Amino acid sequence: MAPRIVVAGSANMDLVGLADRLPRPGETVLGEDFVMMPGGKGANQAIAAARAGGDCVMLGAIGSDSFGVTISARLAASGVDTGHLRTSYGTSGVAVIMVDRTGENSILVSPGANRTFVALTDAEEAVIGGGDVLLCQQEIPSETVTAAAIAAKRGGARVVLNAAPAREMPSDLLDHVDLLVVNQSEAEAIAGTDADMARLLALVPRVVLTLSGEGSWYADRDGRDERVPAYRVEVADTTAAGDAFTGALAVAWGEGRDLVEAVRWANAAGAACVRKVGASSALPTRAEIDAVHHGG
Repeated sequence: MAPRIVVAGSANMDLVGLADRLPRPGETVLGEDFVMMPGGKGANQAIAAARAGGDCVMLGAIGSDSFGVTISARLAASGVDTGHLRTSYGTSGVAVIMVDRTGENSILVSPGANRTFVALTDAEEAVIGGGDVLLCQQEIPSETVTAAAIAAKRGGARVVLNAAPAREMPSDLLDHVDLLVVNQSEAEAIAGTDADMARLLALVPRVVLTLSGEGSWYADRDGRDERVPAYRVEVADTTAAGDAFTGALAVAWGEGRDLVEAVRWANAAGAACVRKVGASSALPTRAEIDAVHHGG
């Protein structure tokens, strides 16, 4: 059976513009292509998990605007269970994303309805506790992430926290995290120094540090410490690579795979994602991940 992945996180509408280069402060650059699509780290990781083969349910909040309707429809069309997604009166979250021809990007997020995702209901806590893996990020209120992690541990689910974007985290949240997924800047924000794996492992039992084009670094308190190399592909857009990685990682761990092998497969998901422009539209299917993983 497919693992039950519960994502408690953000949902946005992404407004993506493509140009030869990113503008400097105060500068206007003439763009070329423009795409509008659902995104947000929570929604992206939910779609990534569903496409990677997980039985995924999304918990979060969308606005009462047309963006909210589109976000919900895209999630459902991607195989994500939206039956517990809240609708909050007002605007949905919005992300303005600029992408250059090398695939680098710059992102501004306005949280909108995501700010209202607080005070988990009994039904939401039951969904979380009934899952195999809870997957969270930091684009929703930290008290909600903490409450979700506590509910997961109470129900016996594993907790994966992608600590993005980087911000201070309460200790009672970290006390309930089974696997922390961070990039270098996020690791530095948590550890209070360079991306020090020992400091991170003093806070959580398992860590995956993503190293962009250099792959990933996995370590745990049992003494495993392994670098997992990246797959080499032609890069079109790096926007959702981290979300593809994290969603696939949650599925692979939920399936019972060894965590180093799970990280390797998640690297393939990130590589498959960056070959396309966009966020949710670029997230790979299980077949696409396997093709990269097996050298296709």
